[in-house]
Amino acid sequence: MLGKSSPVTEEEALKKLAALCARTEYCTGDLDEKMRRWGLDEEARMRNIDYLVNHQYVDNMRYCQAFVNDKIKYNKWGRRKIEQALWAKHISEDIAKTVLDHIDSSIYMDILKPLLKAKWPTIHAKNDYERSMKLIQFAMGRGFETELIRRCIEQNMIAGTDES
Repeated sequence: MLGKSSPVTEEEALKKLAALCARTEYCTGDLDEKMRRWGLDEEARMRNIDYLVNHQYVDNMRYCQAFVNDKIKYNKWGRRKIEQALWAKHISEDIAKTVLDHIDSSIYMDILKPLLKAKWPTIHAKNDYERSMKLIQFAMGRGFETELIRRCIEQNMIAGTDES
């Protein structure tokens, strides 16, 4: 019987989730989705989530801080893309906004500048304007704000790349 397993009881689910949460950070949305796939009803899911939150196995604020930090540092994502990912994980808007507002702008810009600088030579276009627009599209796809992208291009990128 591949893919079919016996339904998980509420207690078994709680033990599995506690073990998972002890190893790595999860948000309540991820845990709820796991329990839904295991076939638990909504009341059992809520009881398990309440237990895990009350016993500090799971904390959406802690998860959000780790998620944002990792996505900026390792995936080189911007605020908008991170915001969308947090929304998809059912993180409350208040928590997401609080964490996103505390992103260190110097670290944020230190991620964006090299990203743009590395992409600039790989873009093929008829002129610098078209090239800049393609660079803006690329950075917006990564979730960075248009205003920051333009500022980077005007201050550093075009002047900096013409010299090399």
